[in-house]
Amino acid sequence: MSPGPELEVVGGGLAGCEAAWRAAQAGRRVRLWEMKPGRFSPAHRRPGLAELVCSNSFRADRPENAVGLLKEEMRRLSSLIMRVAEQTRVPAGGALAVDRELFSREVTRLIEAHPLIELRREELTAWPEGPAPVLVAGGPLASEALTDLLAGLAGAPQLHFYDALAPIVSRDSLDLSGIYQANRYGKGEGDYLNCPLNKADFDLFLQALLEADQAPARDFEDRNFFEGCLPIEVMARRGPRTLTFGPMKPVGLENPADGRRPYAVVQLRRENQAGTLWNMVGFQTRLTRPAQDRVFRLIPGLESAEFARYGAIHRNSYLDAPRVLDDYQRIRGAERFFVAGQLSGVEGYVESAAQGLWAAENALRTLGSRPLLRPPDSTALGALLGHLRPDEARKNFGPSNVNFGLFRPPPPDTPKARRTERLLAAARMDFGFFLKANQIEGEYHHA
Repeated sequence: MSPGPELEVVGGGLAGCEAAWRAAQAGRRVRLWEMKPGRFSPAHRRPGLAELVCSNSFRADRPENAVGLLKEEMRRLSSLIMRVAEQTRVPAGGALAVDRELFSREVTRLIEAHPLIELRREELTAWPEGPAPVLVAGGPLASEALTDLLAGLAGAPQLHFYDALAPIVSRDSLDLSGIYQANRYGKGEGDYLNCPLNKADFDLFLQALLEADQAPARDFEDRNFFEGCLPIEVMARRGPRTLTFGPMKPVGLENPADGRRPYAVVQLRRENQAGTLWNMVGFQTRLTRPAQDRVFRLIPGLESAEFARYGAIHRNSYLDAPRVLDDYQRIRGAERFFVAGQLSGVEGYVESAAQGLWAAENALRTLGSRPLLRPPDSTALGALLGHLRPDEARKNFGPSNVNFGLFRPPPPDTPKARRTERLLAAARMDFGFFLKANQIEGEYHHA
């Protein structure tokens, strides 16, 4: 009889795959549970692991940005997700965007080929028996059975918010005569397609958007949207200038045809390496499909657009981490169970993978009877995990992306112009010291 798993990982998304890979690379036997293709969530469509549902972008790739710094730390920790993202990336200016089909295919191939990972294609309806730690990374769209199990362990009601998907259009269906290629402020090599709107175009679009039909919420849904991913129509209701200062901001995107700045711009970001599909940046929506056909075709260049994917809405679930989890993302009172990814209360692809990676590191430390750790708050990973720290007095907890506001601040006398520089210097130095002091190694570094 073959020996059983030393770590159970539930969920084959970014966090689960990152966790399973780290444990297996450390020589531990892992069983990875994934309910697809036997069952799909309301938003998932494909059987592969690490399916990217909302966007194909991992956001900024420069370390001067907090999420760029988090990527840098993940590379130092041999991140599987960062490695595959770079192998399947598509041009996106200063952002790291991927061909989502190639990305999922490669992650799936690597997981399936690893000799220490058993991929169990089955929905988990009861906790695995035995002493092995369980790392729950079911994602924000975890099945009802899994969320019921988790809620029973946590002893607290779950919270939820909403995430919306942006439409994807076919390049062949675009009228490119008025669309121009450019990156904001001329950074990069024109990776984005830009649809310029004058004042009359914008007013017509805005009126149609505000009057458009919206998809009704399902019985288990309400409209508690995450501020970082508001539907385009919700933003529009906050005032006409909300869009032109938000996803339709024209600043830094002068039209090369006349050298002038449009009144508003809709940006399209490459969705695949072939450049046949393009994502409408920031246009996540809950409009009905007929409404999307009518309203979004009012955008110059999209009059005959073919939608490879319509915008949609789905529920995202997460735990009230400050009251449910300990300092190492274990469920208090049930320390065999780690919670990883967006279920823990982080938001975003990169943040979910990073948190899953570190939850696996602490699960490995449990197996080796070593003390559990959290990186210092001066680092990107430590600041992100600090958002989840226990705090019974904290009210209105909600998911967060990594941002410099979570970091340990620099000395009070630091000039404002040098604040980011000081944060970056402290983060790199402290992360290096932390890895060395705790003998944490990683063989993968960004080229």
